[in-house]
Amino acid sequence: MKRLFVAALAAFALAGTVQAQQFFRIGTGGTAGTYYPVGGMIANAVSQPGKIVVTAQASNGSVANVTGIAGGAMESGFSQADVASWAYTGKGIYEGKPNVPGLRLIANLYPESVHLVARKGSGIKTVADLKGKRVALDEPGSGTLVNARIVLAAYGLKEADIKPEYVKPNQAGDKLKDGALDAFFFVGGAPAGAIAELASSGAGIELVPIDGPQADAIRQKDGFFAPDLIAADTYKGVGAVKTLAVGAQWVTSDKADANTVYEITKALFGDAAQKTLAAGHAKGKFINKDNAVKGAGIPFHPGAERYYKEAGLLK
Repeated sequence: MKRLFVAALAAFALAGTVQAQQFFRIGTGGTAGTYYPVGGMIANAVSQPGKIVVTAQASNGSVANVTGIAGGAMESGFSQADVASWAYTGKGIYEGKPNVPGLRLIANLYPESVHLVARKGSGIKTVADLKGKRVALDEPGSGTLVNARIVLAAYGLKEADIKPEYVKPNQAGDKLKDGALDAFFFVGGAPAGAIAELASSGAGIELVPIDGPQADAIRQKDGFFAPDLIAADTYKGVGAVKTLAVGAQWVTSDKADANTVYEITKALFGDAAQKTLAAGHAKGKFINKDNAVKGAGIPFHPGAERYYKEAGLLK
């Protein structure tokens, strides 16, 4: 009887441990982009076995992640800074639609470059040359689609002026390689897996600049964009190109547990996680304490704010 009682107590204690364990999902993006591998790295770096289990899951990107957070389908996700701000304020693409006032920031992560990839020999040297061409804009729910429309508009183009396709960058890369597509947009940290794979395959690609007065006009209208340079040989055989970048952010809901968010944020900027991130991806070195509090267009989650105040990054 005593043995049974001890076993029952042990089982009860174990059940209590399992219940206490927090699960925290990160919505990322397509598997061929940058959000997905970076999300996996962050999840591994900040998980605390038996306490907090963080997992990364593939998604359609920024807009889809914000929608998932608002609906409770995921605890957190990655979003472009402009999309997060618009969702919170009800401006931009959220004008006239339900906004997400409960959206909160965990950390600003790294700059995402606007890539416009063109097939060599397609005659596309500027954004204006996309007129009449077959161009992939990424899937609905992606930040890329939002930004591609902004870029097209700056050059006086509408979707009706091109032959648009709405596919993920890896599918776009395959179609471009097969000659079924002339160009595609992708917004993500360089190097992006789908583009790197395409360049390494010898398919023959070019990066089209997003520069000059049109880029200046985008920056003046939308303060989330900054000038950017994709260095030569970021993608095999592709020269340096001037473009625009927007911040990638890790966002959550105001309903997320404050202590869980605090522990995750603290772990993210601990020595072990910082070494893992810096070694794991070219954009990993940007995920640091100094960048974390820059470009915040929405309020910080109280758990993250507590850590930043302790670290002397916020007053």
